[in-house]
Amino acid sequence: MYIHIDEPTETISRNATKVWRISNTIGHTIVLIIIGVLLFCTDRFNWYNWIGIILYVLGGLFVISAIYSIIIEPVYVQRTWRYQVDKELVQLKFGKWEQQHILIPMEKVEYVRTEQGPIMRRYDLYDLEVGTTTSSHKIPAIPADTARTLKAQIATFAKITDKDPDEGEIGA
Repeated sequence: MYIHIDEPTETISRNATKVWRISNTIGHTIVLIIIGVLLFCTDRFNWYNWIGIILYVLGGLFVISAIYSIIIEPVYVQRTWRYQVDKELVQLKFGKWEQQHILIPMEKVEYVRTEQGPIMRRYDLYDLEVGTTTSSHKIPAIPADTARTLKAQIATFAKITDKDPDEGEIGA
């Protein structure tokens, strides 16, 4: 009575780790600069001592967070992400410790959209978003030609009509 569903086999781009490392480095650097400025202000304007202590603790925790999100997390996410698209389903599978396997029936798909930021543009990658009535799901960092092909394939399988093919592409 149960239907056998094969595991998804398609992987996201290896360049995804570079993109995530660059964007995480930028974000963490900005926050560390802000913490540094606040520490300077604490010393310069003789703020309460407990403010400096809290800022040092936050800075230390943030450095640990930066090490994880810049060095470890991008490799982990890239290695565990899998997806598959066929006539009946869009399958997403990701995570190693907390593994999620999402099945999206083609009948429920309402829109498909590609998204590309400035860092992703440099590596010619797109995020592909598949939307249903109640939620949206994202396949991160896939090559541009694969993203366009998948977008057209999902739109065809889900019987979505698009008058302007570039309308769903978002660039920064």
